[in-house]
Amino acid sequence: METLETDYLVVGAGASGMAFTDTLIDESDADVVMVDRRANPGGHWNDAYPFVRLHNPSAVYGVNSRRLGTDEIDEVGPNAGFYERATGAEICDYYRRVLEKDLLASGQVRFFGMSNYIGSDEGSHRFESRLTGETTEVAVRRRVVDAAYVESSTPATHTPSFDVDTDARLVTPDELVGLSDPADGFTVIGAGKTSMDTCGWLLNQGVPPEEIRWIRPRDPWTFPRRNVEPLEHVPLFMESFSLWTKAAAEAEDVPDFFRRLEANEVLIPLDPEVEPETLRGATLSQDERDDLRRIRNVVRKGYVQRLEADRIVLDDGTVPTDPQHVHVDCTAPGVETPPARPIFAPDRITLQYILAPGTIPFSPAITAYVEANRDDDAEKNRLCPPNPGLGDAEQFVGQTLVMQRALAAWQAEPDIEDWRQHCRLSYTRGMHEHLDDPRMLDALERIAAYQESAIANLERLREPAEPSTA
Repeated sequence: METLETDYLVVGAGASGMAFTDTLIDESDADVVMVDRRANPGGHWNDAYPFVRLHNPSAVYGVNSRRLGTDEIDEVGPNAGFYERATGAEICDYYRRVLEKDLLASGQVRFFGMSNYIGSDEGSHRFESRLTGETTEVAVRRRVVDAAYVESSTPATHTPSFDVDTDARLVTPDELVGLSDPADGFTVIGAGKTSMDTCGWLLNQGVPPEEIRWIRPRDPWTFPRRNVEPLEHVPLFMESFSLWTKAAAEAEDVPDFFRRLEANEVLIPLDPEVEPETLRGATLSQDERDDLRRIRNVVRKGYVQRLEADRIVLDDGTVPTDPQHVHVDCTAPGVETPPARPIFAPDRITLQYILAPGTIPFSPAITAYVEANRDDDAEKNRLCPPNPGLGDAEQFVGQTLVMQRALAAWQAEPDIEDWRQHCRLSYTRGMHEHLDDPRMLDALERIAAYQESAIANLERLREPAEPSTA
């Protein structure tokens, strides 16, 4: 059995593990061993469907030390007017470059792909090669970093929760692009970002909207793309966030909170005629939203229980189908939301989101910064509160509360504020360069006026009580 020694054992080389490790070695001289069950870094992006791309700008995705893309605004196509958004293939290539050119080249990082972390035994940690079965023992001087606690699930690796008859035609989005036999129609199952991508792809491929049926158990809220743009568009981002803060301060109850967010176009229903029940962070331009609204055959009869050759059985009824109809399973949950736990423990760091949505790599990056620049775990946990994640619309109250608490804590720490202003993963990077913009000044004044009362009111709105993270 081979034996290694290191400061940090990072389990998982997806977006979180890569962002954490990149910032940690930039802020310290730590030695790091990374272990991942896949051959290459990038996590779920290695399993993503071919037409996937970021819902948010490349300018704020990846790791802090290396730019993803060119930070340019697209001039043509469906993303015209917005910062470029990388494809899945571009992201996988990017992470391979980060690993080879930045992490391994630093001399501080060793990477072991195709390896399963087994666990610890009397303080010693082990991982096993998926190819040879050889076990490696790791003595960890500081901490194990769990970068797989909040894991993503993709259609390619997901097993449907419903039964499927052998004569029914069910495919994943990955398989959809390889169809060889024409379909007499398509049914997209699911209401999250994957289903929106799939419906949009079908429409872009020339499938008439009347030939697409969309099973949406619960309708979603969406974020307007124009409000989540960085760099030159940061004044608009800050304006939207300030209105979000004001709504949190003034809302009388949870429904009123969402009414205020919708009135200020912080959130927009996918279907304006249906009250949304879920919020998973999907970001759409108005053109994308209008395109999806062309699909009028939307089934709202609960979740699929069984897919048969001639009918689909749902919670609240059935709809007809046939063996030539193609059904696309988009029910993978995407980002899992396990119970929140303290990010910093004596021998372990459990990476979780602090700011969400749309800021996934920023949270592990700032966690690494705090780990390298603070000594006390209680103080570290105060600065890095775990976010409960997204799902039911009501969870957005708790997510907003954690975000506001974190921002207030960071604003009181000059070094953290300076780091945030220069971190490429931060939406607010360079915002002080726009103080001549009236929208920026109004936004900053609004945040200062309402942040404290927003936190107090969100604590009141959150029901039944904030869950313990002990």
